[in-house]
Amino acid sequence: MEKELVEFLVRSLVDRPEEVSVNVVEGEKSTILELRVAEDDIGKVIGKQGRIAKAIRTILSACATKDGKRASLEILD
Repeated sequence: MEKELVEFLVRSLVDRPEEVSVNVVEGEKSTILELRVAEDDIGKVIGKQGRIAKAIRTILSACATKDGKRASLEILD
């Protein structure tokens, strides 16, 4: 569920949605979502002073908490 949510949100923001990929790494207590986008779209995902990235992480955290889990988002270069 979290993976699809992040993919949807990020694809709505970037110029090249076909290059968006989310890799899920399951841990013992939490889930890490690794996000990759096109090099020129990284700024659109992070936003000024990280505001967009923070908003995506907040939505992700709320969704995971609803399911009784923990999730975090890493934006990879």
